[in-house]
Amino acid sequence: MAEEKLVLSVLVDNVSGVLQRVASLFSRRGYNISSLTVSETEDPLFSRMTVEAYTEPENFRQIKAQLSKLEIVKKVAVLNAENSVSSELLLIKVRAKGIEKKNHLLEVNRRFGARVVDVTLESFTFELTGRAEAIDNFIKEVSAFGIIEMARTGVTSLERGADSFKEDI
Repeated sequence: MAEEKLVLSVLVDNVSGVLQRVASLFSRRGYNISSLTVSETEDPLFSRMTVEAYTEPENFRQIKAQLSKLEIVKKVAVLNAENSVSSELLLIKVRAKGIEKKNHLLEVNRRFGARVVDVTLESFTFELTGRAEAIDNFIKEVSAFGIIEMARTGVTSLERGADSFKEDI
């Protein structure tokens, strides 16, 4: 059976050691985390983790159940394109020596709408937020110029609608 993408939103206590406990749950069971973002929520007592992993669909329920058993986990939800909005952040430094290269790179950038956050005589640093596919396409386009370095946050997501994720805990 083919692996599918699983994205989980996990509401946890905002205490030290939470990240390690959740990550170790995945590694002990042989699931590779492809993306993990964590930050404090609007309530400083809680943090939200967005975990992306690729696994077989029959494992989705098991992963969710195992996470829910941890006392530090308050709520777990499976997110997909229909019930959530997602975004990533990319910072990428690209070679751009000479006016011709700079102009061509700016033309490529115009299609994607990234912000230029730093310019030197030999490089541009761009900041782009958006869906993973747009980030991937931008990286592919600018790679022809030579990527000096890049950092990518991974996916972060919220459920659609007016309700709060922690409303019923």
